[in-house]
Amino acid sequence: MKKILLSTDNKNKLKEIREILKDLDVEILAKSDVEGLDFEVVEDADTLYGNALKKAEAIAEKVDIAVLADDTGLFVNALNGDPGVHSARYASEHDDAKNREKLLNNLKDKEDRSAYFKTQIVLIDSKKNIIPIEGVCEGEIIEEERGDNGFGYDSIFMPKGYDKTFAEMNSEEKNAISHRSRALVNLKKMLEEM
Repeated sequence: MKKILLSTDNKNKLKEIREILKDLDVEILAKSDVEGLDFEVVEDADTLYGNALKKAEAIAEKVDIAVLADDTGLFVNALNGDPGVHSARYASEHDDAKNREKLLNNLKDKEDRSAYFKTQIVLIDSKKNIIPIEGVCEGEIIEEERGDNGFGYDSIFMPKGYDKTFAEMNSEEKNAISHRSRALVNLKKMLEEM
């Protein structure tokens, strides 16, 4: 069985990734599963790819197995792509409620509420090859929060072609169409070919 080490201990992200890759012969490890990886990488790159690469390389230096890192951003067209690469720290360091509140306030007088989530994955395989993979999910920002599932901006993001937010979907529904699942489906194809 192949092992892939995720550069995260985010329980929501781990669960989502393990669920999407469950039918592959791959064991997904969290950072906390490996000794000596209890450090944080400062995500100060100006692109999602830059942050994902930085996280992947920091861990790949310390292990001999494949490493997977990702960075995700919500890009709102009326706000010139903000919050974008700063999505997790838009209003406050990793405070989802404050981030959503700031975004909704900034969109108050905007007619165009179109947006997209983008996930950039970087896989560094056991031979230290760097493989970039991405996934995008288009949609719009609704005017007030709806739903109790998910995390981040899920309760205000409605994917294109749907009448409910990510937070109103169960994990199977969300994982069938989300930006992260689209990136992971591309990763899955690649892993099946390896």
